Amino acid sequence: MPTSTLTVVVPAYNEQETIAPFTRELAAVLDGIGMDWTVLFVDDGSSDRTLDLLRDLNGSDSRFQAIALSRNFGKEIAMAAGLRYARGDAVVIMDADLQHPPRVISEFLARWREGYKVVFGDRRARDADGFLRRGYSAVFHAIFRRIARTPLQPGAVDFILMDRVAVDAVNRLNERTRFSKGLFSWVGFRSTVVPFDYGARAGGRSHWSFLKLARFALDGFVSFSNMPLKVWSYLGAVISLGALAYALYFILKTLIFHPDVPGFPSLIVSIMFFSGVQLVSLGIIGEYLARIYDEVKARPLFIVAEEVGLGEVQVSARQTVGEATSAKSATDA
Repeated sequence: MPTSTLTVVVPAYNEQETIAPFTRELAAVLDGIGMDWTVLFVDDGSSDRTLDLLRDLNGSDSRFQAIALSRNFGKEIAMAAGLRYARGDAVVIMDADLQHPPRVISEFLARWREGYKVVFGDRRARDADGFLRRGYSAVFHAIFRRIARTPLQPGAVDFILMDRVAVDAVNRLNERTRFSKGLFSWVGFRSTVVPFDYGARAGGRSHWSFLKLARFALDGFVSFSNMPLKVWSYLGAVISLGALAYALYFILKTLIFHPDVPGFPSLIVSIMFFSGVQLVSLGIIGEYLARIYDEVKARPLFIVAEEVGLGEVQVSARQTVGEATSAKSATDA
C-alpha cells in the first residue's frame, strides 16, 4: 500500500528572520509523523533575503521547496498558489513565524486519520493580540454569523489541514477576491477543530495593520453575503415611512396651530443626513461592482517567477490547472 504524503504550504513575505528557526522546529516534527513530506514555501514578492534563504534551504534538503511569485499578491493569493502546487494526500497551511506551532500538525493528522477531511486550527487565547484586535475579531465574527450563509469558526485562523479531496474542491474556486476562511468552510466535507495556544513570533513583525484587517473583513462580508446590498431597500422603506409620518405631523400642526417659519438648521441637518445615506449606499454598491469588475477581467490569480526544487509532477499539474504563468529566472537559465 503506498505511503500517504503530506505537503505543508507556507506563505512567506519578508520572513528572513523566521525561516531558520521555523524550518528547524518544523523538520523535527515532520520527521516523526511516519509519512513522506514536503514543505512548499510561497514567496509572496519578498523584498528581503527570504527567497535566497529558501534556495539555500532547498540545496541542503530537497524536501523544502518553493515558488516565488512575481510580485506581492497578498497572503490570500499566496495560499491559493500553494494549494495549486501542493501534491500531498493531506495539505497543511500555516504561517512561517511560529505563531502556528508545528507540533500541532501531529494532532491534525490524528484527526485526519479518523476520517475528517478538514481540520481547523482554533486558537484558545489571543492575549498577544491586544485588547483592540481581540475586540475587532469578536465584532467581525458576530456580524459574519448574522449576515453570511456560510458558518465560520470563531477562533479559526489560517492554520488548517485539508484532505486531497477538499484541496481539489478549493482549487476549483477561481474567484479573485478571496476570503479563504470562508472558502474552506464553504466547500463542506466532514470537519473538526483542534484548539491550540498561539505562539510568539520567532522574529520580525506582523504585516497586518488595522486598515488591512478592515479591508479583509469587508472582503469576507461581500464575498459571502448579499445582505449589505439588501439592507438599503429596508432602510429606504423605513426612511420613507418616517418621512410620511413627519409630513402628516406638519399637516396636523398647520391645521391646528397655523403655519410657522421653517427651521433652517433642521433643513440642513436632514439634507446632510440623507445625502450621507445615499453616498454610503452607493459605496456599498460600488464595492460589489468593483469585485464584479475584477472577476470579469479574468486575469490569472498569480504569476510565478521562479520554482525552487520542483519536479515534473508539479509542472504538469500546474499546466493542467492553467492558472499560473511561470517565467524561468535568469539563475535557472
